[in-house]
Amino acid sequence: MAALWVFLSFAVFLLLDRPTWAKNDAPCQLSKWNNGYNTFIKRHIRSGTPNTLDEDEWREYIKNHGGCSRPTQSFLRPGELERVRAVCTSDGGKVYKENLCISRQPFTFVTVRSQPGTCGIRSVKKETKHLILACEVLENQCVPVHFEGNPESERPNNNARGCQDPDTRGSAAALRTTWLWLFSVLLFIVCGC
Repeated sequence: MAALWVFLSFAVFLLLDRPTWAKNDAPCQLSKWNNGYNTFIKRHIRSGTPNTLDEDEWREYIKNHGGCSRPTQSFLRPGELERVRAVCTSDGGKVYKENLCISRQPFTFVTVRSQPGTCGIRSVKKETKHLILACEVLENQCVPVHFEGNPESERPNNNARGCQDPDTRGSAAALRTTWLWLFSVLLFIVCGC
């Protein structure tokens, strides 16, 4: 009976841990979030962003565009959209880890840090770094769906595969398969099925 309780506890843990399965294990796999690209564009490649590092202008911009709830926001220039999208290709990016790609070339962007919920600006900083983006497939194209911070100023590994390398796409072992296999083995052991 104790083994059954251990098994049931483990099964509940797996079910509660399910949100971690929403992320792909490798770049350029089918997205589990259909609006990811549009949200990425809305958050990071907006038109009308201030052309200055003036905190007052950024405070007004963020307040008027509904960004007060996000303590750190990074903004790329709209004219760089195609270059940003290219990070999710073999020519523009390399596999970083999991579903993340890192740009082959650095980008210049503005990072705004604010007090959560107040729209009070702590800092506005121009940065030049390699972008780290989550890249997933939507409508048969590998596109960015998330902007990951790069606080350590990481650079691409020259030995890493290209982001959309045909040998990389879909090659990572899926976590669900691993858990399903483990669940089946435990069920077999506990039930003797």
